[in-house]
Amino acid sequence: MKLPAIFLIAAFSLFAAGEYSNRRAPGFSLSDSHFQQHDTQDYRGKVLIIEFMQTTCPVCQRLADTLLQVKAKYGDRIGVMSILTLPDNFQTVEKFATDRKIPWPMVFDSGQVMISYLKVTPVNPKVEFPHVFLIDGKGTIRNDFGPAEEAALNVAGLSAEIDKLLK
Repeated sequence: MKLPAIFLIAAFSLFAAGEYSNRRAPGFSLSDSHFQQHDTQDYRGKVLIIEFMQTTCPVCQRLADTLLQVKAKYGDRIGVMSILTLPDNFQTVEKFATDRKIPWPMVFDSGQVMISYLKVTPVNPKVEFPHVFLIDGKGTIRNDFGPAEEAALNVAGLSAEIDKLLK
């Protein structure tokens, strides 16, 4: 009777990480609305949260507030970077960042970085917002959450994941 329970626990632990996790995070350098470049290498040694978002997405808007609280809690021990693509532009992103007092880089992608992280192909063309990646200090994606996992995208859920990575 105990053996099936052990297999069940092991099976759940295999699926604990998101479907795009447990691989080296694709590197990139993208510019923000002030044409400053931001590179993932600048965050080595820290936990990095990468968020693919759109400013008009209601879940993304709530997530921005959550990330503000998470960033305040962990300070310089973590980095946060938001990646945006069309239809967002300099004006929509600047307004979003200013209205919410976002202190981290909000960078622009023409699609290549998003394709790398979300493994987009003609067979798998699905992209949904937001999608959050948690990257450890060595550059490995340790977990990811899409909009279906919105329940995990709160301060407590993200803090639990970050605490694991900081140990």
